[in-house]
Amino acid sequence: MSYDNVCKILAEKYPTDFARWLLAVEPRSIEVLKTELSIEPIRADSLTFLQTENRILHIEFQTITRSKTPISFRMLDYSVRLIRQYKVPVTQVVIFLQQTNDEIAFTEEYRSETTTHRYRVLRMWEQDSVQFLNNPALLPLAPLTQTNSPQGLLSQVAQSVARISDRETRQNIAAYTEILAGLKFEKNLIRQFLSEDIMQESVIYQDIFQKGEQKGELRLCLSLLNERFGEIDSSILERVQVFNKEQLEALARALFRMSSIADLVTWLDERASN
Repeated sequence: MSYDNVCKILAEKYPTDFARWLLAVEPRSIEVLKTELSIEPIRADSLTFLQTENRILHIEFQTITRSKTPISFRMLDYSVRLIRQYKVPVTQVVIFLQQTNDEIAFTEEYRSETTTHRYRVLRMWEQDSVQFLNNPALLPLAPLTQTNSPQGLLSQVAQSVARISDRETRQNIAAYTEILAGLKFEKNLIRQFLSEDIMQESVIYQDIFQKGEQKGELRLCLSLLNERFGEIDSSILERVQVFNKEQLEALARALFRMSSIADLVTWLDERASN
């Protein structure tokens, strides 16, 4: 599972909060657009299109700056397609999640001899943490905000998670937060502050599997394993590759209870003996 995919899930689950943040207005109505733009496929795993009563908000989440098609040109391309199809103004925001000095993260326009197209860029490491800490929908992004004290910020994040009254929401927000915090902080530091007993019962992996079915449950599960443990021995991967859908889903849900490759091997051995 990619970090930008987590952000896409959040934006589509809490569209009003994201629109309020990025447009600085209170939308009277909002809809998540499940659109297929013509001409060629788009990178749907990192894009979100939200339509208010008179505008489309196009959000693109990025952890890297370089791509086959430059970001600035993609913004021009998407803008033209959206305006052609929906005939309303489009606000575009590219959100860079991971700190970088690459000039692309500081570029807010596409320019050629005959065309200039502008869009907004937000760099999470420059954002004040307050609005993220006070809004559960935006809270998973809080660890990526500006701070001079990583421990202090993670402590505030943990306190904000603990204040969420609904149990299922608290579990899911904690899980999303741990994943995104991994872009900036070491795993051991994160776990000092984010309680694993809250996250281990989260149902977000079920949502992730549903959203990733078209890519294949196996590929998604292998991606989750790699993100959590890094490079994994081929003998372990071979054991996972023979799992059916239900077994893969069980493994994905169990990942939050694992802290090492040894835990993974133990879990696989227990499943094999059943």
